[in-house]
Amino acid sequence: MPIYALGDLEPDIHPDAYVHPDAVVIGDVRIGADATVWPTAVLRGDDGHIVVGARTSIQDGTIIHTTRDVPTLIGDEVTVGHNVHIEAADIGNRALISSGSVVLNGSVVGEGAVVAAGAVVSPKAVIPPWTMALGIPARVREGHQVPAEQWEYAVNSYVERGKRFRDGLRLLGS
Repeated sequence: MPIYALGDLEPDIHPDAYVHPDAVVIGDVRIGADATVWPTAVLRGDDGHIVVGARTSIQDGTIIHTTRDVPTLIGDEVTVGHNVHIEAADIGNRALISSGSVVLNGSVVGEGAVVAAGAVVSPKAVIPPWTMALGIPARVREGHQVPAEQWEYAVNSYVERGKRFRDGLRLLGS
């Protein structure tokens, strides 16, 4: 799997995390216990640091970057969908960043919040805890409360999937 140091910046990947062989991790990136990083995801901690919390899933095609001034912090038990772009943002525990969405510089997504598929969270925007944001630019959907228990299945399924891939993935051919 392509895991790179950049000068003195080295990734710190918990031994219980799963990083797919076709994901790329560069520089100052910290990945927590039972987290999973899937094919073609790129986590590039060259300007600042990236933290991926425990039991968090970074799915296929996702790009995570940072800036010199603002790190990218992704909490515990977060599901980051396919083809997401996160840049220098703070994502709270148990949030869902749905497929194809973009979360930009200095924005904050609260605990348990949902960023809907294809939404764009503008720089320095704040998505409150347990709400849903959708659209371009993303706006909070009034009157919608995300139930706290909603994420248990998704979190557990990706933790278990990571264990299955760690134990059973085999390259056939080249």
